[in-house]
Amino acid sequence: METRTAKKRGLAAIFALCPAAFVLALSGAGLISLFFALRHRQDLMRRLSLGVVQPLHHRLAKLSAALPFSLAEWLYALVIVGALVYIIFELLQLRRPGRSARLWRLVVRLTALGLDVYALFCLLWGVYYYGDDFLARSGLSVGAVSAEELELVTLYFAERVNAWSDLVPRDASGLCRTDRQAALSRSSGIFARAALRFPCLDGPEVPVKGMFFSRFMSAIDFTGFFCPFTAEANVNMDFPEALFAATVAHELSHQRGVAKEQEANFAAVLASLESGDADFCYSACLLAYVHLSSALGEADPAAQQMIWEGLCPEVKADLQANRDYWARFDTPVQAVADTVYEGFLQSYGQTLGMRSYGACVDLLVGYYGDAARARFSAAETGGVMISENRCEKTLDKF
Repeated sequence: METRTAKKRGLAAIFALCPAAFVLALSGAGLISLFFALRHRQDLMRRLSLGVVQPLHHRLAKLSAALPFSLAEWLYALVIVGALVYIIFELLQLRRPGRSARLWRLVVRLTALGLDVYALFCLLWGVYYYGDDFLARSGLSVGAVSAEELELVTLYFAERVNAWSDLVPRDASGLCRTDRQAALSRSSGIFARAALRFPCLDGPEVPVKGMFFSRFMSAIDFTGFFCPFTAEANVNMDFPEALFAATVAHELSHQRGVAKEQEANFAAVLASLESGDADFCYSACLLAYVHLSSALGEADPAAQQMIWEGLCPEVKADLQANRDYWARFDTPVQAVADTVYEGFLQSYGQTLGMRSYGACVDLLVGYYGDAARARFSAAETGGVMISENRCEKTLDKF
């Protein structure tokens, strides 16, 4: 009896050292546990994501758009720097009496911060992964993709990227030089036409925010991010311009509740092409070609090489510039960041992990397959796979 009473007194004393942080930590842990226990209740997740979170994000996006900078970026920076300063200060104080109590408060407060932030993240973003995804909300469907279909659609986008390459600004070396700030200014209306066709893509017409710490984002292999706490779409301003506009559209897809990466890539291509904006169309076609060509390389390397040879020099130069840029960040830091992000994707049911970015191929083939078949009729292709001569002649037109 005395031992049990002593334990209760000990727990009460520990709790008394930082009661507010202890309560916040327990609350955060409880919300996280509740989310993971109920996340497979699709009806509940649908109501939360579409009825609560999405309307909230639309309002937050309009409010944060009034600021000329990324509120999310500076909030993250403030939290990280503040936490580091606090940790250093508390560690320096451990030389004084009361070391155990001070260390306990440090651990509980940091734990409470981490748990509460993650709990909010689950509620403001995680629910999207378990409600209706873009496929369900749009009414689109995907099926098995044959090598022939994949080759056809890859060729279709190779043609389109060649055609649009002449309509974007370029420097003396032939590299794409899209005006980033101008593209950000125009980004608010990029989804207007796509939303008419797919109302689920409707959202606040606010521009994407450029990031100040863009080089740091490149170091951890991020081209942009959507912040569920401020509902801002943010984009890295440092990587080559050729894929910049498509990345802007990708982050806008997230702002409209398209959580899964493969669906966001497809929505970015769709919205960009529907917009008719040359910078966005070129970038989107390049993004689509990259994904399709990568998949075609696994299915039919000869066809991949054949189509690659038909790309115009400017497109090849943009792709090479993009590879060269990211090769500079091929470091252990980037590898760790990729591993962490892959674990994050898998924790929300994206079992392909980082490979889920390539799954947009099924959507591209399914949606643009008819257009590709119409472009390359049976009379032109002989009803079989594209021949090498046919591919070269087709691409030479653009």
